[in-house]
Amino acid sequence: MTNLSDNTVVITGASRGIGEAAARQLAGLGATVVLSARSSARIEKIAEDIRTQGGHALARRCDVSQEQDVAGLMRFAIDSTSRIDALINNAGIIEPIARLIESDPDEWSRVVDVNFKGVYYGLRHAIPHMLERGRGTVVNISSGAATSALEGWSHYCSTKAAVLSLTRCAHREYGDQGIRVIGLSPGTVATQMQSQIKRSGINPVSRLDSSAHIPPEWVARAIEFLLDKSSDAFLGTDFSLKTDEGRKAVGLPLVTTG
Repeated sequence: MTNLSDNTVVITGASRGIGEAAARQLAGLGATVVLSARSSARIEKIAEDIRTQGGHALARRCDVSQEQDVAGLMRFAIDSTSRIDALINNAGIIEPIARLIESDPDEWSRVVDVNFKGVYYGLRHAIPHMLERGRGTVVNISSGAATSALEGWSHYCSTKAAVLSLTRCAHREYGDQGIRVIGLSPGTVATQMQSQIKRSGINPVSRLDSSAHIPPEWVARAIEFLLDKSSDAFLGTDFSLKTDEGRKAVGLPLVTTG
């Protein structure tokens, strides 16, 4: 198990699903986790629960589509703990799911603001703090949609492709300065987003049985793996949990054996 004592990890989209699971997993490894989400009530409750169990957790409202919110989140982490060791860019949305000519331009743009610009803002405002200390890790939650074309998901596919490019660019620019940037493509995960996808009835993903989705706790374990230098071979790329290689590295059941 990774020892994250004295580390500060900032997590966006931490009110449920992957973000919440990551917060609980990393706090259990000794990290001080800074939870953020658009609604403060849920993250404050999760942070309190983590503290009740002996962990260290803080909560800060943040809409990642707003640069000033993201900048404020990073300042809050520094002011509260004097450091940012890792950033988990997890916040993301997929609704409304619609074919291109049926999509609402404002809603389509909102997905771009959250999924793509939110990740850019995180990188832009976390990396300077990491450079001051000469080290840090950013994990960008990606998707197989980054390299696929799925009906009804033009906003989601294109923003995840853009995030993969950001991962590559950030690694190219700062990898030799101690900054580790890596993407994580988990496959389909049993979160609220899967319920939204299922309701849409568009493309084969909406018709997957619930048994096909992995639990968010598995993704949290993958994040733990990516925070360790043993994952350095994957820097600047999307690490996948959809392969036996990825599952084995994290210590999860193999794809071929369920």
